[in-house]
Amino acid sequence: MSSDLQEYSHKRFNILTGEWVLVSPHRSKRPWQGKNEAVSNEKRASHDKDCYLCAGNTRINGEVNPQYQDTFVFVNDFGALQKDSKDFSFNEGLLKSQSEKGVCKVICFSPDHSKSLADLEIDELQKVIEVWQKEFMLLGNHQEINYVQIFENKGAVMGCSNSHPHGQIWSQSTLPNEVVKKEKQQYDYFVEHKKSLLEDYITQELKLKERILFENDSFVVLVPFWAVWPFETMILPKKASKDISQLSKEESKLFAEAISKITKAYDGLFDCSFPYSSGIHQAPTNGKSNKHWHWHMSFYPPLLRSASVKKFMVGYEMFGMPQRDITPESAAKIIRNLI
Repeated sequence: MSSDLQEYSHKRFNILTGEWVLVSPHRSKRPWQGKNEAVSNEKRASHDKDCYLCAGNTRINGEVNPQYQDTFVFVNDFGALQKDSKDFSFNEGLLKSQSEKGVCKVICFSPDHSKSLADLEIDELQKVIEVWQKEFMLLGNHQEINYVQIFENKGAVMGCSNSHPHGQIWSQSTLPNEVVKKEKQQYDYFVEHKKSLLEDYITQELKLKERILFENDSFVVLVPFWAVWPFETMILPKKASKDISQLSKEESKLFAEAISKITKAYDGLFDCSFPYSSGIHQAPTNGKSNKHWHWHMSFYPPLLRSASVKKFMVGYEMFGMPQRDITPESAAKIIRNLI
């Protein structure tokens, strides 16, 4: 690719959202005198008596967790969405609102309080994926649910309030904003080209090899050309598939391998338990064929230069558009050396 992309400010187009990101490679050399985040590398015990997610402990609502051996799922005690929310709407001039129903769940990845996804074996990760599949189908089959969002916030710097290895699953009656954008972009491309937007994108990336981090028979791990976060990555199935319910046993194992590779590489990047927000975007559960959808998993890590320097989305990013200093190609080279 043109060396100009590594030297001069430019914009890159996100094919999934239809939005642009400003890239400023020359700014990566600027000195840092801003905030340094606290870095914690303390060794945690495998069981914490005060943790409300550990096996056998009592949660805030008085319920006692079972002595689970691998994964454990429960309805979030403080869910952002309510299944029994009253139906209502408000329309008065430019003031609009409407009720939103849903179910929020928590999934504990392991009974071991000291671990993260990066520490789990492939078979343990596969069990997590199988729970994701089960919950996606279970929640998605509810008539009032039209979208299921699987995600994880890892690390205090990402707002995680409990260090026990866990993620969340939110299901709701309408599509969230980011999914609306991706729905439109993928649908428009499919209508015009009669094939998956991301399948064509993967083909191009595999030819270039500049941003590819890892691949196996079914999955590719890469730094997106339009990445916003400094070390942002994506896991994509090579063949178009609308959601994770379609994964075979072998494919779920290969997906687990991909997750293992990137999370372990993250932890080696700055020699710390690497924080991130990750999430799986997949087709709505609205009963339609959704052939235009190609599901994918994204990782948005906030660290920029070290374990203590965070990328803040402020100023221009809040009022203008996303901006990054280190180029996706530079980030890919750094991560690739750790896989």
